[in-house]
Amino acid sequence: MLSEPKTLYKLMNLYMLKQVNFPLTNAQLTDFFLEHEYTTYFTLQQALNELLESGLIRMHSNHSTTRYEITREGEETLEFFGKNISPAIIDDMDQYLRENRFRIRNEAGVIADFYKSTNQDYIVHCEIREGKTVLLDVSLSVPDREQAEAMCSQWEKKNQDIYSYVMKTLMTSDS
Repeated sequence: MLSEPKTLYKLMNLYMLKQVNFPLTNAQLTDFFLEHEYTTYFTLQQALNELLESGLIRMHSNHSTTRYEITREGEETLEFFGKNISPAIIDDMDQYLRENRFRIRNEAGVIADFYKSTNQDYIVHCEIREGKTVLLDVSLSVPDREQAEAMCSQWEKKNQDIYSYVMKTLMTSDS
């Protein structure tokens, strides 16, 4: 068994990231660790930062979300040390991922971000992903930050309707 609890938390993060074929958000990882009372928020963040610094995970951030994915080095580390995670903990992680799979996939698959362009307007970038495949990618220019924030917020709520509309409109032939 592991003598250092933080090493266990690192391995648990690697295990969870390996079990899914898409990045997990900081909130999703935190939800699991806090719900099961494995550790505190700050200890978890420290473990994630150490995984990043050692190149075992990759981080992608936008204005509202941080997502993590395992690297090849992380997979190799998990393969070598993963046996140090107890079967009871693996069961907890597997059950959490099973019970929350659709919610987690939907949260991870909807991305909305914005940035200021060289023209001093804002570019809103919205995506829908299925795993690592991009299903829809839209970038729009808006004049101010408030509109960019509002569009990102609406994308999170209405992305399925927009995707359906685009697909239906593009697949319908005009007679």
